[in-house]
This record gives sequence, structure tokens and C-alpha cells, in this order.
Amino acid sequence: MEKIYTKNAPEAIGPYSQAIKVGNLVFTSGQIAINPASAAVEATDIEGQTRQVCENLKAVLEAAGTSIEKAVKTTCFLKNMEDFAAFNAVYGTYFTGKPARSCVAAKQLPKDVLVEVEVVAEV
Repeated sequence: MEKIYTKNAPEAIGPYSQAIKVGNLVFTSGQIAINPASAAVEATDIEGQTRQVCENLKAVLEAAGTSIEKAVKTTCFLKNMEDFAAFNAVYGTYFTGKPARSCVAAKQLPKDVLVEVEVVAEV
């Protein structure tokens, strides 16, 4: 088991790793819309937050020696299911390989963000 870390994604805000690599799989922790350069949530809309989340996931996956194109499963959490179509439009530009996915509403997410996504990818 290998812990994955990159300064190109937000620091973990708790006792966990950005990702763990086991065998030929990488399991990311849920990424939220924190810009690693400022350590702040900058976007206030679902589209901007989804882009930041996907950029954070790309950075973590690259640090693990893989890419977003090798995602096999995502789990997506939305604060409001009314944002589903807007989220999906941005998500679809990143996850073009169409991995398996679950998407659920969550009453509250860390830092009161609108979206969180975690990924399992093949190395």
C-alpha cells in the first residue's frame, strides 16, 4: 500500500491521504473545490466547483502514475440534486471514458461546498 501526495491538489483536511495505491488500483479520497494555490474554495457555482474538483482529481491521479482517463468508478456527492444537469455537463468533459458512477445528494459537505467526487482508477 502506497500513500499518494501532491502539492498540486489540496492538503488533506483530516487524518487521511489524498489517495492510496494498492496493486494496480488507486483510490482517491473525495476531492472538494479547494484551489490548492490559495487553499480556499473560490468558485461559488456548481460548474466552477465541479471544474476545480476534477482538476484536483487529475492532479492526484497523475501523482499516482495514472490519469482521469483510467477511472473505473466514481462516487459523486451533490449538495443539491437540482444541480445534477449542470454538474453532469462539466463532469462529462473530464470523464470521457464513462466510468461506472454513483451520484447521491448529501445534506452537507465539508467546507459547505456544492460537490465532492472520489475516484477508483487503474494504474
